[in-house]
Amino acid sequence: MKLLKLALVAVIALLIVGSPLLAAVARNTDASGNTVETLAPDSSSFSGSGVGAGLGAAVTIIGAGIGFGRIGAAALESMARQPEIAGRIQTAMIVIAALLEGATFFALLICIIVSGKANF
Repeated sequence: MKLLKLALVAVIALLIVGSPLLAAVARNTDASGNTVETLAPDSSSFSGSGVGAGLGAAVTIIGAGIGFGRIGAAALESMARQPEIAGRIQTAMIVIAALLEGATFFALLICIIVSGKANF
C-alpha cells in the first residue's frame, strides 16, 4: 500500500512538472528582425482538462467492469439456485447490462468532449 501511494505521488508530480517540458516553442521574427520565442498554438501538452478527462475515462471503465462483473455473478448465482426462472433472470440481466453500457458510453463521450479532442 505504501508503494502504491508513492507511485501515485510520483505520477502526479510528473503530470504537474511535465506540462512545460512538453510545450512546443515556435521561433518567429518580429518586424525589427529579432527572434521571438512563443508557445506554438497547436502544441500538444498535458493540460488539466486532458488529464482530468483521461482519469475520468479510466474510472468510468473500471466502474463499468466492476458493474458487469457483479451483474454476471449475481445472475449466475440466481440461475444456479432457481434454474426454472433462468430465462427471466437472463432477460433482466441483459436489460441491466444494456443500461450500464449506455451510461458508460455517455460518460466516455463526456470525457472526450471535456478533453477538447472532439471535432464536430
